[in-house]
Amino acid sequence: MPDALVGHSPCPAGDRQCKCIATVNQAFNVVVAMKSLPLFVIAFAASALSLEAAEKLRISSFSTILTEIATEVGGDRVVVTAHVKPGVDPHEFQPTPTDLKIVGNADVILLSAKHMESYVGKLKEATGTKGRLIEVGAGFPSLKLKGGHDHDHDKPGKHNDEEIEDPHWWHSVANMQRATKIVRDAFIKAAAADKDAFTANAAKYLARLDALQKWTKAKVAELPRDKRKLVTSHDAFQYFAKENGFTIYAIEGISSSDQPSSKKVAEMIATIKAQGVKAVFSESIENPKVLKEITRETGAKVGGELYADGLGEGAVATYEGMYKHNVTAIVEALK
Repeated sequence: MPDALVGHSPCPAGDRQCKCIATVNQAFNVVVAMKSLPLFVIAFAASALSLEAAEKLRISSFSTILTEIATEVGGDRVVVTAHVKPGVDPHEFQPTPTDLKIVGNADVILLSAKHMESYVGKLKEATGTKGRLIEVGAGFPSLKLKGGHDHDHDKPGKHNDEEIEDPHWWHSVANMQRATKIVRDAFIKAAAADKDAFTANAAKYLARLDALQKWTKAKVAELPRDKRKLVTSHDAFQYFAKENGFTIYAIEGISSSDQPSSKKVAEMIATIKAQGVKAVFSESIENPKVLKEITRETGAKVGGELYADGLGEGAVATYEGMYKHNVTAIVEALK
């Protein structure tokens, strides 16, 4: 038996490889102790220890959307910690000390980017040089919008009429496909031995996204183009609108915590009347306060609840379920 497997020496290859070497050491010691046992017992024990040696990637996700992508692409080769839970407003989320401790031990950290997370600095400090921090949406083409509040606390003062990036990139299925490939490549870089598994898993998920895109095009086609006018509580559907030919009229800003002025509400009421919009939509994580006034003044109905900032629970706990829910609610209410 080589000395490298008998004694424990510093491991220049990295923490994950060190743990694997330590596990092999344990396996060798066990096998030596079991010399008198039947061969099939020794083979079984060696197989079990070999599985233990194949350590899973530890993933920290700060988006319900990215949690699904990581789980689908990683399969049984990863352990995913979902720091942002369904129903939590990602604009307002802040990591706890427990979150930061988990991040410190993660191999890959997934973020939405486009200023959605105001705490990137904290995460970089927590992980040091150990984990790879991937800002998934950073390289996607950005859609700009005016008004609201940019939740990047490192860049204060972006309010009202200044243009800011819409961070809700996942409302484009094409962006979801891009994100899947980015996560796949990040996992392969972190665990090259599992490349085939990650590639196969990603291909299956991409095929499902292709099917969702086709379904969406067919469903939206039921709605005449002159009726594709979407009034929402806050401005989170720019990517959906561009991909599917809608015009957005947002009552509030980019975050569900932004509140419209009386002037903005009056302007929105006038716009809805002028455009003949049949329905307005609330969202799943905020109280639709001004919608009552708008529906009363315009005669438009509340078209239903949309999921703007991530996944929910039950039927909307998956990306496909959430997206189909939103598309169906929009099309049926505006027909």
